[in-house]
Amino acid sequence: MFFYLSKIFWFFATPSNLLAVISLAGLALLVSGRHRLGRAIAAVGILGILIVGTTPLSRLSMRLLEDRFAPVQSLDDGSIAGVIVLGGAVGMKHGQVKFTDAAARMTAAMELARRLPEARIVFTGGSASLMDEGYTEADVARALFTSVGMREENVLYEDRSRNTRENALFTRDLVEPQPGERWLLVTSAYHMPRAVGCFEAVGFNVVPYPVDFHADGTASDFFRPFFAVSEGLRLADLSTKEWIGLLAYRLMGYTQRLLPGA
Repeated sequence: MFFYLSKIFWFFATPSNLLAVISLAGLALLVSGRHRLGRAIAAVGILGILIVGTTPLSRLSMRLLEDRFAPVQSLDDGSIAGVIVLGGAVGMKHGQVKFTDAAARMTAAMELARRLPEARIVFTGGSASLMDEGYTEADVARALFTSVGMREENVLYEDRSRNTRENALFTRDLVEPQPGERWLLVTSAYHMPRAVGCFEAVGFNVVPYPVDFHADGTASDFFRPFFAVSEGLRLADLSTKEWIGLLAYRLMGYTQRLLPGA
C-alpha cells in the first residue's frame, strides 16, 4: 500500500507539477471572470516556476544531500567482499537498454567489477512502475552487464524490490553478509543518505560509494543560475522527492536517522 500511495502523492507533490497546476488554476479563474483572484494565483505559479527554475535554490537543496557523503578517493581493494548497485539507472525502449540521468551508477558498477575481480556484484532493482512493463530493471542490468563482458558467475540480481527499503531488505536476504565483510553501496550522491539509512535499519552495514553528483561542491553553487528553466525544475523535483522520502521513511520506521551522514 505504501508503494502505491507514495506514487500517487508524489505526482501531486512534484514541484514542477504543483507549480503548473497553480498556474493553470489561476488562468482558469481569469477565464471564468474572477480576475483579481485569478491574477494572484497565476502570478504565484508563474513566479514560482521562474524562481525554482532559474535560481540556485534547487542546486543548494541538492548539495545539502550530496554533501552527506564525500566521493571515495581510494579503496583497499582486497578488503571488499562485494558491490551493491541500486536500480534507477536503466530502462528499455524498443528492446534496447536506455539510461536515465543516473547512468553513473551503472558505469561505476562496471568499473568496480573490473577493478575488484574477486568481489561479488549485486544489482538490486525490480519495477518501480505502477504499470507492468514486461521487464524488471534487473533484466535490463543483466542484458547490459552481459553485453560488456562482465563475469556472469560474479553477478547476482535481485528483481523484486520496488523502492529503497526493499532494495536493502531483499539484498540482505540474498547475500547474507557475514560479520567483518565490507560491501560498497553504489547509488546517486543525493540518494545515498536514504539508502544508507535503509541498509542500517536492516542490519546491513555498507561503505557508501556515491556517484552521479549534480552540484559542483564549489562556491559557484551558491550564485550560478540555471539558463534552462527545465534544468532547475528537474533538480527541484529530484531533491524535493528525496527530502520527502527521508521524512516519510523516518516516520514509517524504515530508517533510524532522519538524515544519515558520514
